[in-house]
Amino acid sequence: MKAFEWMSPKTIAEAVNALKSAPAPQDADDVARPIAGGQDLLTTMKDYITRPSRVVNLKAIRGLDKIAEDGKGGLRIGALVTLTQLEEHPVVRRSFPGLAEAAHSIATPQIRNLGTIGGNLCQRPRCWYFRLEEAVCLKKGGSECFAATGENKYNAILGGGPSYIVHPSDLAPMLLALGATLSVVGGDGKRDLALDKFFTLPADGNLRRENVLKNDDLITEIHVPASRFAAHSTYLKFKERDSLDFAMASVAAALTMGADQTVTEARLVLGGVAPIPWRAPNAEAALIGKTLTSDLLATVAGIALEGAKPLEKNAYKIPLTQTLVRRALARLGGLNA
Repeated sequence: MKAFEWMSPKTIAEAVNALKSAPAPQDADDVARPIAGGQDLLTTMKDYITRPSRVVNLKAIRGLDKIAEDGKGGLRIGALVTLTQLEEHPVVRRSFPGLAEAAHSIATPQIRNLGTIGGNLCQRPRCWYFRLEEAVCLKKGGSECFAATGENKYNAILGGGPSYIVHPSDLAPMLLALGATLSVVGGDGKRDLALDKFFTLPADGNLRRENVLKNDDLITEIHVPASRFAAHSTYLKFKERDSLDFAMASVAAALTMGADQTVTEARLVLGGVAPIPWRAPNAEAALIGKTLTSDLLATVAGIALEGAKPLEKNAYKIPLTQTLVRRALARLGGLNA
């Protein structure tokens, strides 16, 4: 691990200034970094994937570790709220069950006790080549995405190219399905940002980054608005090991059902299959006005994976994700998938 300067500001303004005033980086991976739980940052530092000259500790800033109701049926969640706090909070469990399920699906209790919601949204990719110090891949300033023709079992089947990473966050698909927004504070002031505008595809954004945050930006709060489908939400995830593993594929689903048991609103977001949480609007539209049946679930699952372009070793993700879509919708509709 490269030597670095450690700072523990007491306020958000001090933290932003500490990030902004850090020595000019020689490379994109040398910029100053904020740290909260440190579950991802410390591993990237140990592997020399990130080499910050300054690390800014956010734990001393008061008020960022609270969950509060917004007075309208929604939630305001501080960026330093731990995954354990999130999964165990009674209001989250009662009114946003899919969010509690997503938090519970992450890693082990020990990691959930330290990992934060802000950190989970800002995780770096888990691609083998990106995590290998010696491999100077496209994400690290090289000229080639080695996964495109190499070991790509875990890589993207949707939205990939020129880099084929998948975003590792479990909270992101569920928060996107619930219409969450982020409060961001940086050198340019405070702004609110819809979560669907936060993540960037490799083809559209800065290849060295996965989101729109600037070097001196901090996520301070996540707002989950009240909605009719929040209480009727679920998160399903497939992973190779029962614990301490990332999603090979996942599905965040939320529905509103009318009195006649037809679907009136639907949100469907896929995880583990694209460089960003992948919303499936055509599949959502196919549900509206319909009564859930086994045949409809199969049709919607097929639509959700339309446009998938698997690499040599990850075509299994198509039927796997389709199965998760069917099971998630069946769970919400009380059916057998």
